Amino acid sequence: MEHLSLQVEPFSAVIEEAKPLLYRHWEEIALDQECVPLDPDWRRYASLEAMGALSVVTMRQNGKLVGYSCMVVQPGLHYRSTLEARMDIFWLAPEVRGRMGGLRLFRAVERELRRRGVKRIYAGSKLHKDVSALFVKLGYVPIERWFSKWIGG
Repeated sequence: MEHLSLQVEPFSAVIEEAKPLLYRHWEEIALDQECVPLDPDWRRYASLEAMGALSVVTMRQNGKLVGYSCMVVQPGLHYRSTLEARMDIFWLAPEVRGRMGGLRLFRAVERELRRRGVKRIYAGSKLHKDVSALFVKLGYVPIERWFSKWIGG
C-alpha cells in the first residue's frame, strides 16, 4: 500500500534527490527549451537557505521524493513590515497527480509559512499547464498576469 507523506525539509538535504525530478519538471513545463537550458544557480539557493529565506515542503511516496514546493520567504520590497512568500517552483510527479496531491501539498506549504510568520503568499500557474483551479480552490485570488518574450536571438 502506498503512503504519501508531506514534510518540511532543508533544501540542502533534498537537492541531490530532487535533481532528476527538476529535469523532469523542466522537460514538462519549461518554454524555450531550445534556447534556455536547465541551469539552476545552486550557489544562490545555498545563499537563500543560509539566510533562512527558503521554505521547502516535499511529498514522498513510501519515502521516495515525488513532489516539492520551494518558496522564497522575505519581507516585501514595497511592504517591508510584511513577510511574504513567493513561489519559486512546485511540481508533483505525474504518477501521484489526481489524488488531491496539489491540495495536500499547498495546505502543508501554508501551514509551514504561517508557522514562520508569513502574511502573504504569491503563487502562480503556467498558462500552458494551467493549475489555477488548485489555487482558487485554496482561496487564492488572481491579481496579475505576467508576460514573457524571448529576445535573445
